[in-house]
Amino acid sequence: MTKTFWTENDFSVFEVEGLDERMIALQERIQPKFNKLGDLFTPLLSAHGKGEFYPHVARHARRTVNPPSDSWVAFAPAKRGYKALPHFQIGLWGSHLFIVLAIIYENPDKKGISDRLQNDLSILTSLPKDYVVSGDHMKPGAQLIQESGKERVVELLERLHDVKKAEFLVGRHLDRKQAVAMTEQEFLSYAEETFEQLLPVYDRVIG
Repeated sequence: MTKTFWTENDFSVFEVEGLDERMIALQERIQPKFNKLGDLFTPLLSAHGKGEFYPHVARHARRTVNPPSDSWVAFAPAKRGYKALPHFQIGLWGSHLFIVLAIIYENPDKKGISDRLQNDLSILTSLPKDYVVSGDHMKPGAQLIQESGKERVVELLERLHDVKKAEFLVGRHLDRKQAVAMTEQEFLSYAEETFEQLLPVYDRVIG
């Protein structure tokens, strides 16, 4: 039987009841895979030549009651902290996997990022047809760029410019069934391809 990277057991972590119980399941089932992805893809991102990247596996340390409904490994050009920087993520919700470039609310340069992307919208609208955008990293939903059109992208970027808590994420979502059907090599190739297609967007984001 061909080895897969993800299993149904990984995604079902988010069905485990209770904060402590879900955190144990995350630490045992998913975080070792996030650590492996960190080791694999940090050199690829660093080789792009825009700074040395470091992996950051989500620890969910501030949670005291509600168990996390998603988790991820982030990649950013900083050893400590990544949320204030444009960063890449590979992560899971119970329903799907995501690989995205994220600008979240802690970023201090959201107006500049919005302006740079609006000045070159084609860098987003020319991405392959399965790419999505979102305005909130706390929600699982996203819209396909090719279906929602340039207007939705502009709307999210204008909100990023004007609203303090606004965010902007762009990348790919992979349905749970698709993810668990991929062989390990198929998934790693898919992730590498996604990063390579997002790096030109990252270059524009950081100016």
